[in-house]
Amino acid sequence: MTTTTQQTVKIQLVRSPIGTKESHRATVRGLGLRKLNSVSELKDTPEVRGMINKISYLVKIL
Repeated sequence: MTTTTQQTVKIQLVRSPIGTKESHRATVRGLGLRKLNSVSELKDTPEVRGMINKISYLVKIL
């Protein structure tokens, strides 16, 4: 068996999604972020990177 280590990316919600587009709020929830300053650690895939890029003004990459 080979073990491969997946790269992960940590993101933190730093601005409130209140008043943003519905699709942006859905993206925040899709990334597993709930409250302000909540942190989520996800696999570093192109799909996740695209979601982060979409809401880059709301999150910070740690």
